[in-house]
Amino acid sequence: MQFAFSANAFQAYDPLETVEILADIGYDGVELLLGASHLHPADTDRADIAAVENVLDDTGLEISNCNAFMMTAEGFQHPSYVETDPQYRQRRIDYTHESLRLAGAIGADSISIQPGGPVPADRSYEWAMETFGESMRSIVQIAEPLDVDVLIEPEPDLLIETTDQYLDIADRIDSEAIGCNFDAGHLFCVGGDPAEAVGRVAGQTPHYHVEDIPADRTHEHTQLGDGAMDIDGFLEAVAETGYDGFVTVELYPYQETAAETAREAYEYLDEHGWI
Repeated sequence: MQFAFSANAFQAYDPLETVEILADIGYDGVELLLGASHLHPADTDRADIAAVENVLDDTGLEISNCNAFMMTAEGFQHPSYVETDPQYRQRRIDYTHESLRLAGAIGADSISIQPGGPVPADRSYEWAMETFGESMRSIVQIAEPLDVDVLIEPEPDLLIETTDQYLDIADRIDSEAIGCNFDAGHLFCVGGDPAEAVGRVAGQTPHYHVEDIPADRTHEHTQLGDGAMDIDGFLEAVAETGYDGFVTVELYPYQETAAETAREAYEYLDEHGWI
């Protein structure tokens, strides 16, 4: 397998500087951030795309995935795919359409997205699943001809938190463009064993996230080795499936020390024999 680092920790840098830093550390790839302070689709033009393509060519880094979770700098979870206001919900859908087109223009294989958002207080889980399914069916109409996968990322406190819930919604959508962005820390937070869960969705997982998580399973992305997760056990389970794609380290809370944090994570992986 190969290792990348997510650009969402590097919001104090521009995307070109981010790629150069990660290449200098030794990573194989970068997860581009399609939102917030980086390559937001609304603000990214052909010249920006060409500059990213050039720095990737110069450094030899590959795109592991495009993170289309962080829609804007204004908020992390809203608007979501399950807002009760259809116009507000459409803002998230439109952003995802734009992210797919941008990912296709850059030559990326996938985008990762929010798993439905928080269930509105006055609506049922089933309503939210049906609404999320409707949103996804609109999105796959854009994704399929672009040949860019839409990777749903289970996350604590949002609509889809577990691999079983992911499999349920994937079955409802029934599109080859839908996959799972398997975030090991997220599954640990909701009481799961990431290593055990790998096999359940390995055939639908073209990209993984890894970070550490505190012993109390609080959803707090923590430097590798500083939490309570069995990271080696998780990576061994991924390796046993024959996976040869990217595992991306995602440590977005470390924005004040992004370069140092990325280097320390790389050193952890190296010391544990994964690089």
